[in-house]
Amino acid sequence: MSISTTSIKRPVLAIVMNLMLILFGIIGFTFLGVREFPSIDPPVVSVRTSYPGANADIIQSQITEPLEKSLNSIDGIKNISSASNQGSSSITVEFNLNKNIEEAANDVRDKVSQAVRQLPNDLDGAPVVSKADANSDAIISMTIQSDKRNILELSDFAENVIAQRLQTIPGVSTVQIWGQKKYAMRLWLDPEKLASYGLTPLDVRNALQKQNVELPSGKIAGDNTELSVKTVGNLSSEEEFNNLLIKNDGANVVRFSDVGNAVLGPENEETILRSSGAPMVATAIVPQPGANYLDIATEFYKRYDVLKKELPKDYKLNIALDNTVFIKQSVVEVGETLLISLILVILIIYLFFRDWGIAFRPLIDIPVSLVATFFVMYLMGFSINVLTLLAIVLATGLVVDDGIVVTENIFKKVEEGMSPFEAAIAGANEIFFAVISISVTLAAVFLPVIFLEGFVGRLFREFGVVIGAAVLISAFVSLTLTPMLNAYLMKSGNKKSNFYNKTEPYFIMMNDSYQTSLNNFLKYKWLAFPIILVCFGLIFLFFNILPKETAPLDDRSGINMSISTPEGSSYEYTDAFMQKLDGIVKDSIPEKAANIAVTSPGFAGSGATNTGFFRIRLSEPGERKRTQMQIATQLTKIAKGFSEAKAFVIQQPTISVGRARGLPIQYIIQANNFKQLQGKIPAFIRATAFKLPSLTPCILSCN
Repeated sequence: MSISTTSIKRPVLAIVMNLMLILFGIIGFTFLGVREFPSIDPPVVSVRTSYPGANADIIQSQITEPLEKSLNSIDGIKNISSASNQGSSSITVEFNLNKNIEEAANDVRDKVSQAVRQLPNDLDGAPVVSKADANSDAIISMTIQSDKRNILELSDFAENVIAQRLQTIPGVSTVQIWGQKKYAMRLWLDPEKLASYGLTPLDVRNALQKQNVELPSGKIAGDNTELSVKTVGNLSSEEEFNNLLIKNDGANVVRFSDVGNAVLGPENEETILRSSGAPMVATAIVPQPGANYLDIATEFYKRYDVLKKELPKDYKLNIALDNTVFIKQSVVEVGETLLISLILVILIIYLFFRDWGIAFRPLIDIPVSLVATFFVMYLMGFSINVLTLLAIVLATGLVVDDGIVVTENIFKKVEEGMSPFEAAIAGANEIFFAVISISVTLAAVFLPVIFLEGFVGRLFREFGVVIGAAVLISAFVSLTLTPMLNAYLMKSGNKKSNFYNKTEPYFIMMNDSYQTSLNNFLKYKWLAFPIILVCFGLIFLFFNILPKETAPLDDRSGINMSISTPEGSSYEYTDAFMQKLDGIVKDSIPEKAANIAVTSPGFAGSGATNTGFFRIRLSEPGERKRTQMQIATQLTKIAKGFSEAKAFVIQQPTISVGRARGLPIQYIIQANNFKQLQGKIPAFIRATAFKLPSLTPCILSCN
């Protein structure tokens, strides 16, 4: 006895089996995360080391090279890139897709701890290892401003209050503070006064090391009490530093105020953030590779609402950038497409059966099959994203096929005079192997995607598995639930509705027309071969003509700009250009909703005084006449007109993999030394510009 016959004779069993599929699907759905695309980000681990005062050559030879040599022995590395700048070293290690991020981070920490002994002893601290690309883009940025506080106070509040709240959000790698200026005591020395007292800067340094300390002092114990002793030795105010004793030879006492003066100010004066022209501070959330952006955004806004209630009244928080809004809109739009597809499927089935009772019966396959697919997604560790939802939309038309075939065959038996019960058994068993072969064939088309490797395999694996699972589940539903419902709900007899009788002539005409055209074509069946050859030729032609890309560029209402002034430019020169560009953007881009400009960002891999970046948020596509591409084209034309600096317009790609950061083409040119690069790079750029005349000016970075 087949499973269809068992389900017809045991209707409760059939209902329970399908209800279990729905129940497990609902349970699996509650555990699924939501993101734009499947997790295709390669595991990336960054190592940052600070060595204030050291130039790039010292950073390269004493910090970057020893760390790179130690990291090279880690298994599963795809590539290592580094940047050695004034006072800082940044190394980014990108692993293969199949490498676990936690395992990768632990391997990097182990190698870094082994290499620490080879680094200079006077480092500010041990190298910092983080599970994110040092140059990765933030997904949410929040500005912090106050009418009563200066940038130093805002920076301190952002680091010690706001960043601490946001850092604990699951999936967050780091919280960058744009425009941050930390408190620091600057000691300005007068060389002439130092020389007059017979002192050197080393004497001042030694005095600081001896007197600006807080040492453990033990405790005082009595018969009944015990007190700990604290020696207050740290200097914290300008007055205390000015009173620092530099020299005491019995006759003369020299204090720091005699040879210089102490000023409390920012540690790094060469960085600033402006939002719509106003200086302020911003916190930016950088996710871990593969993290769920929507989960991060949901938790962020919960904490954002709490922060706004708890902050002092003079503080103002505003969302400057949120790249997750587009992801939410994409998922919602795909959900709307799914609803439209369901309605269209219902209408088409009704138009051909012309009976609502029969039309809705195979439609039960759709919710059961699709909901049960969520449980398969949960077991496979997938997420709800654009591709899995697209697979469900496509599966909507595939899963109903089996139910239609079974229902149509049963309906045919009823029209021949059999009772619905007998017709259900005979019709389902007759079509049993046909349904199995259809489902297995469809699944065989998509399931091999599982075995694809690399980026393409990771991207489309969830798509193929979801369709294959939905089709196989639909076969089970159409052979159990569908014949059972037809057996007990289908009415016997040949009574037709008025709509059926009115439309029947059109269907008869359709059948006759098809039969006539088929008979005519069979008289000249040799034409099939030339037609096939022409089709193959057109396929080859259009394949070569059509442009090829991973995914079309979406209008995400955001444009980035990377700024680079000539090597050796001062901070003041770069900042003046940034303010000039900010004014041009404000005047020429009326679609601008907000923008953030950072001069000499200290958190990225560069941090040089000749660098900067813009983040421009546009109004929603429905609220502006021009597209993001048209605005970016205008900005590119504006950027080409500058002679004092290079400005590169970057649009966020739909699917970004690796570290190209929105750039369409990336070349890596290696040589044993910089002299060889200096001789080859200009010729390479000229040759590339000749082959690609539409190429915008390239970003050149030497590591």
